[in-house]
Amino acid sequence: MTTHSRSTGVPLSVLDVVPVFEDGSATGALRDTVAIAPRIEALGYHRYWVAEHHNTPSLATSAPGILIGQLAAVTDTLRVGSGGVLLPNHAPLVVAEQFGTLEALHPGRIDLGLGRAPGADSLTARALRRSPERGPDDFSRQIAELDGYFAPGDPDSGITAVPAADARPELWMLGSSPASAEAAGALGLPYAFAHQINPDASAYALELYRSAFRPSAHLARPRTLIAVLATVAESDQAAFEVAAPYLLGKILMRTSRRFTSFPTAATALAHPYSTAERRFLDELAEPQLIGGPQTVREKLSALLARTGADEVMALTVVHGQEERLRSFELLAAAASELRSDSESEASVPL
Repeated sequence: MTTHSRSTGVPLSVLDVVPVFEDGSATGALRDTVAIAPRIEALGYHRYWVAEHHNTPSLATSAPGILIGQLAAVTDTLRVGSGGVLLPNHAPLVVAEQFGTLEALHPGRIDLGLGRAPGADSLTARALRRSPERGPDDFSRQIAELDGYFAPGDPDSGITAVPAADARPELWMLGSSPASAEAAGALGLPYAFAHQINPDASAYALELYRSAFRPSAHLARPRTLIAVLATVAESDQAAFEVAAPYLLGKILMRTSRRFTSFPTAATALAHPYSTAERRFLDELAEPQLIGGPQTVREKLSALLARTGADEVMALTVVHGQEERLRSFELLAAAASELRSDSESEASVPL
């Protein structure tokens, strides 16, 4: 395993899936997301990305482009974007027009993260006009087509994506597998890896991305971001309790056909966990940034050393707006302490 030597002054960002809890609604979840973004900005976070899901009542992120516009309108310095737009669900021309418009209205602040998963069941994917036979080669062609719209138009093509030709967002490729890492490197795009989905592959995927990287018009050197489930509270036990609604939700997603919302903190606390469920929760939480400040600081340091990621993006699914904000505050403090330690070590004479 490669251990990376790097500065620990890592930028922090946020990934939001706009979770819907059993005592709330999709409308309320969307409004909570817009309300918390300026407070995240005030904490010094770098980006705020929203995901794309369809026919998933527990996640109110079916229209990331619209939500990104709202987030950009209530913030000033935060980069906002998609984590990600699932490109096979959309015509590249439409995506170019939407994100070109966002970049024109909020210049230098829009990210366009691209993924190739459907983000939905097969029935919904067909309703979105996703072609079932699309594969990796088609995804690469879609990216090339999309990228072409963010350049001066070819007069012979007859198509101009207004205003994309003079309003280019920052393009990223998203993934959770070594295959996506290699593809991102070959295309010369920055790469965001979903550690919250596939933590065992994080270090290998980012190393493979760097090995496959070819400089492009987008990027001269490899650039990586790692998304991780992050819940920080005053102690390890408190953090596990705060994370419990999401963790129990993962169990219910697997076992209940009627899962439509995440449980509240009270429901999660009262749930009679079986031994197998407890084991599942421990295995799910262990590689993620869940714990008290000291535990998360140590986990964050180890994750950065193992992966060499340039940026960390926190997925924080917490019941309660203030509890969620407190987790972001404590995570920022933990990252700041890492940076202070690194600077102190650097100042010690040899």
